[in-house]
Amino acid sequence: MSSVTTTKTPIGRYFDVKDGRVYGHVREGDGPALVFLHYWGGSHRTWRPVIERLSPTQAFVSYDHRGWGESTEVPGPYGMERLADDAERVIEELGYGACVVVGHSMGGKVAQVLASRRPAGLKGVVLVAPAPPAPVGVTREFQEALAHAYDNDETIDRSIDLVLTSGELSAEARRQVHEDSSRAGEAARMAWPREALVEDFADRVGAIDVPVLVLAGSDDKVDPPHVLRDHLLPLIPTATLAELGGTGHLSPLEVPDQIASHISAFVARLQSGPAPRPAVPRGSGGPVAADAPR
Repeated sequence: MSSVTTTKTPIGRYFDVKDGRVYGHVREGDGPALVFLHYWGGSHRTWRPVIERLSPTQAFVSYDHRGWGESTEVPGPYGMERLADDAERVIEELGYGACVVVGHSMGGKVAQVLASRRPAGLKGVVLVAPAPPAPVGVTREFQEALAHAYDNDETIDRSIDLVLTSGELSAEARRQVHEDSSRAGEAARMAWPREALVEDFADRVGAIDVPVLVLAGSDDKVDPPHVLRDHLLPLIPTATLAELGGTGHLSPLEVPDQIASHISAFVARLQSGPAPRPAVPRGSGGPVAADAPR
């Protein structure tokens, strides 16, 4: 008797968070569920190429941080603690019994804060080109320059070509980066370079007690492998690092196949241990480079 794989189509829905609702895409399926957190400048769409390369039965949620994407109307504050609060609310609302948080860049710092709280059901963390838990080589001049990375089409193009990527993005991906980075609310856009970037959680991340996989881009100018080896791995006892070949900082758009492969292998290793509870949602639903967005 042959088995049939039933693929469930992702659905769009909103999640209640403090002072508003954030928008995301959700797919019911096999656990542990993946909780995707995007970078400063991105949206839930940043993860689409990676998700398309995962198992079609993999449960996931990918949502827009407050102030970004379809969540632009949600007010601040936009610091790491509040964004971690939002992630906890999304996970709680979906009723996940087991999940893996996957954070990119700024979203990677949010994932570290969340994991340091040791929430129930968290089985592992994947950090993709993550911002370290404490700022590295950040000056006030750098912060002010970074704050203007997404001012207009010209500065966005410069950020893409000189800082964020190591090769050519597809025309579709480039257009998406333009749309996402220019759409953000002004307060959310300023919060990362002027405040959240320099928030220091170095004394907190040692509390993380689940496996952590760090994926570093070989040609990343924002958070290069040597910075993450020196300023992140020593602080998280459970962390290991793997290098992604031929990519800059926008690895979810540049090398989604590599990231999907690493995530799939990581989840498989977690499942080879004690079986996680099914993840079925309820309801419907080292220097930092100048001008370097996260």
